Amino acid sequence: MADPQPHELIVRVVAAGVCGTDIHVQHGAIPFPLPGVVGHEGAGVVESVGSAVTSVAPGDKVLMTFTSCGACRNCLTAHPAYCERFLTLNLLGGRRADGSATLRRGDQELNGHFFAQSSFATHVLADERGVIRVPHDADLEMLAPLGCGIQTGAGAVFNVLRPAPGTSMVIFGAGAVGLAAVMAAALSPVADIIAVDLVAARLELAEELGATCTVDSSVQDIAEVVKRVTDGRGADYAIDATGVASVVETAASILTPLGTVVSIGAPAPGTTVAMDVNFMLNGRRYVGVTVGDSMPQVFLPALVELVRTGRMPLHKLMRTYDFTAINDAAQAMASGQVVKPVLTFAEPRDAS
Repeated sequence: MADPQPHELIVRVVAAGVCGTDIHVQHGAIPFPLPGVVGHEGAGVVESVGSAVTSVAPGDKVLMTFTSCGACRNCLTAHPAYCERFLTLNLLGGRRADGSATLRRGDQELNGHFFAQSSFATHVLADERGVIRVPHDADLEMLAPLGCGIQTGAGAVFNVLRPAPGTSMVIFGAGAVGLAAVMAAALSPVADIIAVDLVAARLELAEELGATCTVDSSVQDIAEVVKRVTDGRGADYAIDATGVASVVETAASILTPLGTVVSIGAPAPGTTVAMDVNFMLNGRRYVGVTVGDSMPQVFLPALVELVRTGRMPLHKLMRTYDFTAINDAAQAMASGQVVKPVLTFAEPRDAS
């Protein structure tokens, strides 16, 4: 691993969530160059810092999330998730902004710097802008998923929709991102929270986490359920956490006038949806959201407190795996057996 530049630090990884974005890289859906190291929901302990790092110090427990340039208009107006250099700094390059590699195998340069961390590793070279200090007694295994998926779902509710009292929200997809939105909605003044999925176990979990109604879209008509629950008005808010074009179209079609549909699922590049412009002219809005439109240094500490105080029961989504079982974790998530796998990097226990 390369030495830290002035605004970088080295973190010993304690835990890392497995996210769908990592799996998309494995399957070639995201053009991150390989061979390389992914992982972008890391949590660990700072071991050393670059000469210009001021926000954390060696020994601090930290969460890692996306990075940003800090200088463009969107960063300067507290929207770093829409940094003008977001894709090159986080997803696509496999290198630092200056083109230098952060990882090598012998003389071979590897691709890393994934979300400025590449946390599927025992140690990472992280960008200070993507590192957030947490209390010394924090449970890093529990908090690791906050870095991407949970931040995305919760941020769509808290930062973007900011629902009004007595309103209704439909959440399509009860994976980690969608269930994070359910938990956030349950902490808001929304009256009706409708979770939609194809997997019965996930719908049951959505009810545990605060959904007031669930819909198995394989056998139930979503529009009819929404009409019944909302007395025929339609939904005030709809969140698509699936990235499926037909689901986005359905989400838009059930909106009441002045309603908003938010896309947080990531479809394949070039995906399009069809919408009736006249239907949308009645004050309806379609908004795309990246990582919850979060300012991580402010938002992640707030989520940490919600988890620590039990108001966001993140543990109900999770199962931990030793890092050596990373393929088992990925398969369990792909099959739907586990909502949020978390890899742990603790020393293996003595089998005796």
